[in-house]
Amino acid sequence: MKNVFIALFCLIGSTAFAQSEDEGIKSAITSYTEGFTKGDTASLGRAFASNALLRNLNTSTGKIADMPLRKFIAGMPVGGAKATGALLNYSYAGTSAVATVEFKFDDFKYIDLLSLMKINDDWKIVCRVFSRVALDVNLASGQGAKVGAGKSTPAKAATPAKKAVVKKADDGW
Repeated sequence: MKNVFIALFCLIGSTAFAQSEDEGIKSAITSYTEGFTKGDTASLGRAFASNALLRNLNTSTGKIADMPLRKFIAGMPVGGAKATGALLNYSYAGTSAVATVEFKFDDFKYIDLLSLMKINDDWKIVCRVFSRVALDVNLASGQGAKVGAGKSTPAKAATPAKKAVVKKADDGW
């Protein structure tokens, strides 16, 4: 009976931990999207780490443009941006997370790729990389390669069936 209680306690504890991580990440993203769309600078301050980096590509010059967090928050229009914000997806492991947010305006949208870190038990956005795109542009995603033992193996793709290979008794391998 004691072992059942310990197992149940561990299961509940790990579930609560996962939920708190999910809720913590969602809370940071909600502070960001609400701060952006409502012009709530306090919410934006809660969402970002104080030394967060905001970057995009200046399509006119072809150069990476960095914006200090203070400038981003100070430039927020009174009443917020006239956009709708949505969390598209997120994932995490340990103290690191990534999230994708979309802000849709009347004639364009921003796609934000956010890096988050758990700092002193709070999830904070540490980097925002964003693009201004047309309304018909959607988030594209892919799957990376598996890495192990110093070798990179591409993700398996559908391939036609191959003939069986007969290995020699001693081929030196």
